[in-house]
Amino acid sequence: MVAVEMTDLVVTALGPVRLIELNRPDQLNAMSEELHSGLASVWDTVADDPEARVVVLTGRGRAFSAGGNFDIMTRVQRDPAFRQRNVDEARRIITGLVRCPLPVIAAVNGPAVGLGCSLALLSDLVLIADDAYVADPHVQVGLVAGDGGALVLPLLVGLTRAKELLFLGERVSAEEAVRLGVANRVVPKDKLLDEAMELAGRLAALPAQALRGTKRAVNLHLEQAMAAVLEPALLAERDSMHDPDHIAAVEQIIASRGRRRAGAEG
Repeated sequence: MVAVEMTDLVVTALGPVRLIELNRPDQLNAMSEELHSGLASVWDTVADDPEARVVVLTGRGRAFSAGGNFDIMTRVQRDPAFRQRNVDEARRIITGLVRCPLPVIAAVNGPAVGLGCSLALLSDLVLIADDAYVADPHVQVGLVAGDGGALVLPLLVGLTRAKELLFLGERVSAEEAVRLGVANRVVPKDKLLDEAMELAGRLAALPAQALRGTKRAVNLHLEQAMAAVLEPALLAERDSMHDPDHIAAVEQIIASRGRRRAGAEG
């Protein structure tokens, strides 16, 4: 077993399987600068690994990923260069995941929110723990759902339901995720990673060229959507990152968390 660590993102070689783990468990695997940058580059890394056949993507701790980090959101609001870098990395995360030649299994071990939701839904196969959920609450914090939700949800659930999920940002339970077609099956939480690795082994045993070519062919549907949707969606999200509604929403959330901490300490 070989492990490559970037602290916030851990890649472990388990035979032909590459286990990618989001590693900020105390922050529910919300994005950090390192994690966001790591996710932008990791797909090329595993694609260039001649021994790799399958990827399993999961989060350490009790969450898959809580998505955005409010400290980073505050910096993005004030720093145009950092804002553009954030958008450029989001583009690389999405295109890298979609175009990664290896099949990617998302083992959704807990909440998958915002960008975390996009990471799960853009994976090729999705196993979800029985107590997990997915949600894309961009609009609730004054952001355009540009980093994946507007791209992939209409393909999975149809336009009308996609609009409902994106406009309202409500949680979708594991069972509902399977019913809607955004996950393949529900797995007991304590068996999730074992089942994901067993599935990865089955995929790794298949003829590699046929499997990769089939993924590429099926993902032409996503490629068509990316050509039409991704860039306008990302630019719209970038513009919303310094919109007064977003700034006010983030300030309100940060203040509310501060009051809760003060109350707990009191």
